[in-house]
Amino acid sequence: MAETSIGIAGLGFLGRGIAACLLVRGFRVVGFTPDVNAFAGVRRYIQDAAEEMVAAHAVPASLAESWRDRYTETDSLRDFAPCEFVIESVLEDLEVKNQVFDQLEDAVGVDVPIASNTSALPITLLQSTRRHPARFLGMHWAEPAYATRFMELIRGDQTGGPAFEKAIALAQKIGKDPALVQKDVPGFIVNRLGYAMYREALHLLESGVADAESIDRALSNAFGLWSTFCGPFRWIDITGGPVLYAKAMRGVLPTLSNASELPEAMEKMVRDDARGVLNGRGFYQYGPDDKAVWEAFLHKRAWALHDLQQNPNGNGDGSAGGLG
Repeated sequence: MAETSIGIAGLGFLGRGIAACLLVRGFRVVGFTPDVNAFAGVRRYIQDAAEEMVAAHAVPASLAESWRDRYTETDSLRDFAPCEFVIESVLEDLEVKNQVFDQLEDAVGVDVPIASNTSALPITLLQSTRRHPARFLGMHWAEPAYATRFMELIRGDQTGGPAFEKAIALAQKIGKDPALVQKDVPGFIVNRLGYAMYREALHLLESGVADAESIDRALSNAFGLWSTFCGPFRWIDITGGPVLYAKAMRGVLPTLSNASELPEAMEKMVRDDARGVLNGRGFYQYGPDDKAVWEAFLHKRAWALHDLQQNPNGNGDGSAGGLG
């Protein structure tokens, strides 16, 4: 079967990871960025990702060695004409995305799905001014894009079945376990759950219930036990069921934070330009080498979970094929 060609519009932090994921699993990729000086760094990133994927037994060495033969770089979206699927991964800015979509609609066929890698912008809004809105959908990736099994696929109000089905097929062929978001809501699934948790963690911190380290420790020791193999509904079922949990929830829910504004602790950190490991300031203090340490730990953990969930024996075939 002929190799599928995927266009990646935007080769920034996540875009280059998406490109690596697709290339090293056998797809052809046309990678776009207006900054031609960035291409050398993108190639180095993809090569490092390819070596990491082989070391993790995610793909055979032959695919990792041949990725350059399937990769085309461009600073013009007109070169996306032969693509059968497009993933947009530019700045999280509505105006910027619309400018890219205008060019993409001129470049690719009317039946080519266009997926936006967004974590917050409503898909319904993104597709509302498009000529062919049915082929637009959301495709929310996570870092490291070539290692995690996470992906959310989001339907906008006008997303059609064919485009959504092609996105599902693509996700499965690159080793993802996609969550299908059937209603377009702010933050989709994971970020809504995450923001609710972050808000309550900040509420506990500001209320003096515990310090940041204690809150982190409690969460990682409790949620960390089960969140890698099941979600909240399964966890409720296997640890007492809804009847048991309802008793506690009735008493606790009224005491949880329902604030609609950022907590002051977070506002202060924003004013102080706290960027975590990027500049050493966050809820913890970090040294110059800590970013690399935590990044290495994240990648190691991602591959351990990938291996556990998808490929216990480490013998995946890494094939790509078509999208049907």
